[in-house]
Amino acid sequence: MTVTTRRLADLRIDDHTVTLPLVWGDPTDARAIDVHAAVVTREGGDDLPYLVFLQGGPGFEAPPAFHAPTSPSWLDGALAHYRVVLLDQRGTGASTPFGDDDLARGAEGVAEYVTHLRADAIVADAEAVRESLGVETWSVLGQSFGGFTILHYLSTHADSLDDVYITGGLSAVGRHPDEVYALTYDKMRDASERYYRRFPGHRDAMRDRLDLAASGGIVLPGGEVVSVSRLRSLGMLLGTNDGWQTLYGLLETDPRSNAFRYDLARALPFSARNPLYFLFHESSYADGHATRWSADRVEPDDFLADPTLLTGEHVRRDWFDTVPGMQPWRDAALRVADVEWPRLYDADALAASDAGGAAAVYTGDVFVPLEFSLETARLLPGITPWITSEHEHNGLRAGDVLPRLIDLARGRRMR
Repeated sequence: MTVTTRRLADLRIDDHTVTLPLVWGDPTDARAIDVHAAVVTREGGDDLPYLVFLQGGPGFEAPPAFHAPTSPSWLDGALAHYRVVLLDQRGTGASTPFGDDDLARGAEGVAEYVTHLRADAIVADAEAVRESLGVETWSVLGQSFGGFTILHYLSTHADSLDDVYITGGLSAVGRHPDEVYALTYDKMRDASERYYRRFPGHRDAMRDRLDLAASGGIVLPGGEVVSVSRLRSLGMLLGTNDGWQTLYGLLETDPRSNAFRYDLARALPFSARNPLYFLFHESSYADGHATRWSADRVEPDDFLADPTLLTGEHVRRDWFDTVPGMQPWRDAALRVADVEWPRLYDADALAASDAGGAAAVYTGDVFVPLEFSLETARLLPGITPWITSEHEHNGLRAGDVLPRLIDLARGRRMR
């Protein structure tokens, strides 16, 4: 392990890099990767316990730490109680990042490599980092997919965890991905209709832009000819606290203007910056199943008939034909979709974990449905659910969520 130290304002950041097996549990496979974690300590915080942060995604690195102003917004709330470990999950950030260079592996090689970047391997990496820090236990905070990863952590290494905090990340346990995606369409239907009720003229505005896209009339600065399905994926914005403002701005802007094209390029999800997110997003819901393009297969009839019903975190095969940055990954993604993924969660182990902590469950969450989150919460009686309509899926960024969860975990009365 190598450690370097830097200072940023009043924060000390110790960068830890450890070389670990690509394939855990197979000593005959000599492939290795580097895993990076930044340990952030405030002034006077050297004796505080550790809190490791697991990022959402999958396929995104941990956020960098800054002060004055604080970023991420929840950092000060965490630093009041912990030293914060910002773990770059394998394949992201400074942890042997996955990207265009990996295309040289060929489609079969890429698909095989990706199978080793999942939540089970991330937990094994976290355990190695914990041991390298010389601590027996630490606390954990997981946003979205990070919460999914914590569920695997609790299924396999619960004794390593103290307080558990989950935000928008109580995944379905033992469910088929088709069940999850069918429910997320219901959530997106409701979110779309709520938006159009709030801004009635925007349904026609969206329809105009969909017609323009269908004729090939929306071309992004990078050359992408925006398809109807890509334009509909702007529904992702409705799953965040303030994303509706971006959608509002797009529907108020001339669709033939430079402003619209450049703003749309920034707003569309699943960019080629993080190909992992597109390649194996559906695998995060595959608790013992192959996905086989689940979101495509379970799209409801009314969505097929009415394109103004916006979609959310639903990946599309046709994007391989229209999105330049995704085209090179086509054959690998087709193979990944057929992988029979092993089980991630053990319901009996979760119930026996005696885990303590708190979880934010958002009533309107369009990505991680309330119904399955509550089902999973019942497996974790020591984790107090905070069920709220105050925030959408990215509520952690608002800054007030983590302090509430810490108060709940420590038995304090919410004010």
